[in-house]
Amino acid sequence: MTALNGLLVIGCGKMGGSILNGFLAAGADKSAVRVVEPNAEIRESLTQRGIAAFENIAQAADFSPAVVFTAVKPFLIADVIGDVKPFTGKGAVLFTIVAGKPIAFYEEHLGKDAAVVRAMPNTPAAVGKGITGLIANGSASESQKQAVAEIAQACGEAVWLTDESQIDAVTAVSGSGPAYLFYLTEALSAAAKSLGLAGDTAEKLAKATIIGSAALMEQSTETPAKLRQNVTTPNGTTAAALAVLMNPETGFEPLMTQAVKAAETRSKELGK
Repeated sequence: MTALNGLLVIGCGKMGGSILNGFLAAGADKSAVRVVEPNAEIRESLTQRGIAAFENIAQAADFSPAVVFTAVKPFLIADVIGDVKPFTGKGAVLFTIVAGKPIAFYEEHLGKDAAVVRAMPNTPAAVGKGITGLIANGSASESQKQAVAEIAQACGEAVWLTDESQIDAVTAVSGSGPAYLFYLTEALSAAAKSLGLAGDTAEKLAKATIIGSAALMEQSTETPAKLRQNVTTPNGTTAAALAVLMNPETGFEPLMTQAVKAAETRSKELGK
């Protein structure tokens, strides 16, 4: 793994912790990692795992990472970005998942020559099934981009974007997407209960159906459309349901398009 020669993690909450765990699970040496995390409980947990953890960036000043990974809340990034400059000044690439902060923000604080990769992961990274959209600035070398991609891929898949504006679309589709699937599970469970099934049975049926179908889709070489067709018998029960869900005006696709567009619009607003 390219980033084995040093990873500095700034912010080790849920998403930062998930990506760190994936990095370590992929074979990274704990001695090549330093973590800056203000939460004492999280620091203690990291220390017990043999990972060097510090309360502030100054305490990690003697470390020379290849990658600096920032996973702090958006309102905190302005407070820490200045402390990142010494690392990028010595050749580290900044790998940031901070929402709403464009590459221009980092170049303004770190300089145009700083290598920056902006990313949008999603929560399935916690179980190694995430997908991350990546976009680099012109100062990031191919080896630096590879190092960041390897970290992201340790938690699932990664895709390189061709323009930073596409981050908003990625946010709307895969960043927010898990919530759509969770809500679909809720809706299917509620529909099951409306048919007279007990609450626990309805939820179990809905969850198992979503999880099993996702696993089938992952393992199959067939398209989602073909998998859908495989379940659908002409004039059968599935066809009756799909006639409602696939209505071109009121069905699932126009509703999903509307929802994703709303998420993209909000992402653009937050980035201003």
